[in-house]
Amino acid sequence: MNDALILSIDQGTTSTRAIIFNREGETLHTEQQEFTQHYPEDGWVEHDPEEIWRTTLAVCKAAVTASESLAGELKAIGITNQRETTVIWDRKTGQPIYNAIVWQDRRTASTCEMLRANPQQAERITDKTGLLIDPYFSATKIAWILDHVEGARELAEQGRLAFGTTDCFLIWRLTNGRVHATDASNATRTLLFDIKKQRWDEQLLDTFDVPASLLPEVKDSAGLFGTTCESVLGKAIDITGVAGDQQAAMVGQACFEPGMIKSTYGTGCFAMLNTGEWAVKSQNRLLATVGYRINGKTTYALEGSIFIAGAAVQWLRDGIQLIDSANETEALASSLEHNHNVYLVPAFTGLGAPYWNPHARGALFGLTRDTGIAEIVRATLESVCYQTNDLMGAMERDGANLAALRVDGGMVANDWILQCLSDILDMPVDRPAIIETTALGAAYLAGLGAGIYASLDEVSQQWQCQRHFDPQMDKDQRERCLAGWAKAVDKVNEAP
Repeated sequence: MNDALILSIDQGTTSTRAIIFNREGETLHTEQQEFTQHYPEDGWVEHDPEEIWRTTLAVCKAAVTASESLAGELKAIGITNQRETTVIWDRKTGQPIYNAIVWQDRRTASTCEMLRANPQQAERITDKTGLLIDPYFSATKIAWILDHVEGARELAEQGRLAFGTTDCFLIWRLTNGRVHATDASNATRTLLFDIKKQRWDEQLLDTFDVPASLLPEVKDSAGLFGTTCESVLGKAIDITGVAGDQQAAMVGQACFEPGMIKSTYGTGCFAMLNTGEWAVKSQNRLLATVGYRINGKTTYALEGSIFIAGAAVQWLRDGIQLIDSANETEALASSLEHNHNVYLVPAFTGLGAPYWNPHARGALFGLTRDTGIAEIVRATLESVCYQTNDLMGAMERDGANLAALRVDGGMVANDWILQCLSDILDMPVDRPAIIETTALGAAYLAGLGAGIYASLDEVSQQWQCQRHFDPQMDKDQRERCLAGWAKAVDKVNEAP
């Protein structure tokens, strides 16, 4: 299958992309469409599932058409997606009963607090799922929809409704309702899946009041999920790879050996450490999760999740309009010799790992009459590096021996950020030749599922480093920067 082409659908938080890769992992064609972010109330974030579907259909149709002029033939589809984002639809009509509740949404914070109030119950949930009880995950989002959409719970009890993360919803639509399935890496993010037994858990379903009839079949990350209907994309193409966005990025970064770590910088920031066949129980508020499952064998990972990374730059541009384009940030940050003790804690939707404070709100510290746009922009970029350092520190306290960090995502095109990251972490940072490794990882999984690749070893040989960053900051300066950040975070966490 040397001429095989793979269509990767990357259904992200702000846009949907369709990318065609060849067998060598080279990008041949890209289509992208953004969609609307809805904020009905403070802390609420929603997407219109129909708009997600329309953007997906549009970019996929355009990519399929473009493939006809490329050398090779489309052999498989891989899907990667924003995880935890929750869609519930009617099995008979295929129509969503409510907007998709996005992973960033915090509306169920009070429900999670009540569940955490029982320490034994909270411990049991973490033991089974590897996760902490937090609005981030799908379970309380599902229950909220069932309890707030008129008649929804009754329909669910009758088996009329289906739940899925966006991968699952797209598979349903692409196969014209023939397949209701997800993969293990997405199932593990619901708070309803036992990661050791690799199945939905009845006790968890009872705890979160979620009917089992809603749930999809859980498949390996590489393998046949279904085939697209010709009426949908104009041709029948097998869907043979699915993974949540961060797990797909781990595959795209070829982090296949225990101890290898990647960090993806998009809307949020997500660091994922391969822990092999062991689901490590963190003592530092990190998450144990499924990295990928291939041929029935599960590879686990330890993950730290930051809710706001690239979204903070988007806030600079769209929210307070300090910049016109994200491309301006590198020059502004590098125009300063140091940070002038200005710190931004971008807790716009709470703080993620290792703090897990849904009530925290963003704050900017250290302002003086001399503070200008450059200082605020630099503080915004530095906040991403400081938060990553918090995650790395937690992983090391959990026993990880971190040697180098592989990075990817839209933000890592910025050289200044990566040098700052290496300085703050006091660790080498490697940027790969292909920085959009999330979509590439989905393509690799699809290729494995379709037999285009024989093994993970074959995939790993394709990874290449585009640029290597070594630490350049002296120890005293680094410690001063980290001390200032620690004070700022403490103030945010202490605020009522």
